[in-house]
Amino acid sequence: MAMAFKMATTGMWVTEECKNSFMEMKWKKVHRYIVFKIDEGSKLVTVDKVGAAGEGYDDLAASLPEDDCRYAVFDFDFVTVDNCRKSKIFFIAWAPSTSKIRAKMLYATSKDGIRRALDGIHYEVQATDPTEMGFDVIKDRAK
Repeated sequence: MAMAFKMATTGMWVTEECKNSFMEMKWKKVHRYIVFKIDEGSKLVTVDKVGAAGEGYDDLAASLPEDDCRYAVFDFDFVTVDNCRKSKIFFIAWAPSTSKIRAKMLYATSKDGIRRALDGIHYEVQATDPTEMGFDVIKDRAK
């Protein structure tokens, strides 16, 4: 079995694939974003979708289900006012109002554990509908 890291508070496990994909995004810039989901049966947090380096924020937003929760990380590249290239990693807790209450609770209680497992997150955004995680929100936070 693949390595996994237990989150003490919820009994959930973050798979090695989650951490490896995150490190590839953070250091090698091979992914623009990663979407994670919780498999209730196996108690594993797994990689649901990976966005290639050429994909953008709209691709991430489009990959989130309308009626189920997910976690996502997004690597936001930008240029500062003094012309420096910067990169900030956003953690997005996606819990649409149409998702089941059980899923919302599971994702809410597991969020801190997965955030700790993914070292190097700069900002967190919590969203229940697409407007709460619009690209303008990300740009404003990254300044």
